Amino acid sequence: MTEPALPTAPMAECLTWLDERPGPAGDAPGRWVLDPASVRPLTWLAFDRPDALDGALARARRATEGPWARTSRRDKARALRAVADVIRANAPELAALQSLENGKTYRESMLDDLPDTADVFDYYAGWTDKLHGETNPVEGESLNYTRREPVGVCALVVPWNFPLLLAAWKIAPALAMGNAAVVKPSEFTPLSTLRLLELIDASDALPDGLLQVVVGDAGVGEALVSHPGVDKVSFTGSTAVGRRILTSVAATNLATVTLELGGNAPLVVLGDVDDLDAVVERAASVLFAQKGEKCTEPARFIVHRSQHDAFVEGMVAHAASLRPGDPFDPLTTQGPQCTEGQMTRILGLVEQAVDGGASLACGGAPDPLHLETGGWYVQPTVLHGVTAENPVHDVEVFGPVAKVSAFDTDDEALALANGTSQGLAAGVYSGDLARAQRLAHRLDAGQVFVNRYGRYDFAAPFGGFKASGWGKEMGLASLDAYTRRKSVWIDL
Repeated sequence: MTEPALPTAPMAECLTWLDERPGPAGDAPGRWVLDPASVRPLTWLAFDRPDALDGALARARRATEGPWARTSRRDKARALRAVADVIRANAPELAALQSLENGKTYRESMLDDLPDTADVFDYYAGWTDKLHGETNPVEGESLNYTRREPVGVCALVVPWNFPLLLAAWKIAPALAMGNAAVVKPSEFTPLSTLRLLELIDASDALPDGLLQVVVGDAGVGEALVSHPGVDKVSFTGSTAVGRRILTSVAATNLATVTLELGGNAPLVVLGDVDDLDAVVERAASVLFAQKGEKCTEPARFIVHRSQHDAFVEGMVAHAASLRPGDPFDPLTTQGPQCTEGQMTRILGLVEQAVDGGASLACGGAPDPLHLETGGWYVQPTVLHGVTAENPVHDVEVFGPVAKVSAFDTDDEALALANGTSQGLAAGVYSGDLARAQRLAHRLDAGQVFVNRYGRYDFAAPFGGFKASGWGKEMGLASLDAYTRRKSVWIDL
């Protein structure tokens, strides 16, 4: 299939919109949103004060209990499809804003993120009239049935790596099931989400107040998730922040919670793979895409000793072929890391890995562009000899860094793969499908990819085990998360 042509980024329109946003005002809390490629300020982000959340959540409550509750299921579906149309009609602008604030290439934003951001609204539009309760075979002269009801007002906290797509993953099922949504984007990447909400509001696709955005730092986020007006919290981000959210919710509103947390996924390559070059190509492509800032990426490569050296050589060759640069240059294949803190953290973890006995095959330093432009660029990096005792074995690097380990037996591979606190995703490659399936069933992860790493579909559940989260997103799992079951008894 031929890749679609890449539309020109509408930079003039984006910069005009940014220039029109208000600047700093007195001592009001806020921060400058920076361009990761040049560290130049894009615009000032004025934080919502925690006490301003009362009004936003009250509007959300009125919307979900008023006009949205009176909207037929088919009209809800039409509204969600209208949101999808808004996204498609404005995709170049939204993609450009996302690349400006996040650093991923415009090609990745436009051709990878935005199509799915729109399509997920179409997918959940199809569910509005298909989820229902059931009649239960109870004993005695009684009728018992269940109702699927909206949870109410949902606080949706979105990370900086996929600002639009992960927001859509949460918004679409929440609205489809009759809820209202208040979205809090990362303070590092709020612009594309703010613009999307403005465009949706201008389209009149949704009732006033049904979908809102609040902006701010961790303090605003904590105030949102623990607010008594919130019935449901969905968070994607780090395990540490997820734990803090659980503590806040437990002490305040006891809202239901879905958490999608850290990854550090293993990819096991057995000695009987049919085409190692193809395995390396796929492994490197999914690792280094989006500058490695993906929770499900294969971060740990556990390779049979007979294939280890050739695998490392192939990864190094792929890393050498990458071209860090301006996210809007069509020739760029790797943008800057989203934040300076993330760049510093990645380089520090590489140093820890080497100090802990790993060998550096390539990379491991700031890219020369960091010195030229100030942008937060990291060289594509390949580490090998990463043992279970290495200090970074159990740490999600979340960047363009491959950690390669060797093994001799299947049990040794499983011990390395499962010997971490995370369990979001995993993969296995083998020329023997039955053997691969046996290992897949023993891998302790919520998603396991066999012989092709990284397949996703809106109909398939997404989420991890252990410290990688609570609950699932996508498919029917999201509908369970955004509804509550009421059991009704009638005496006959």
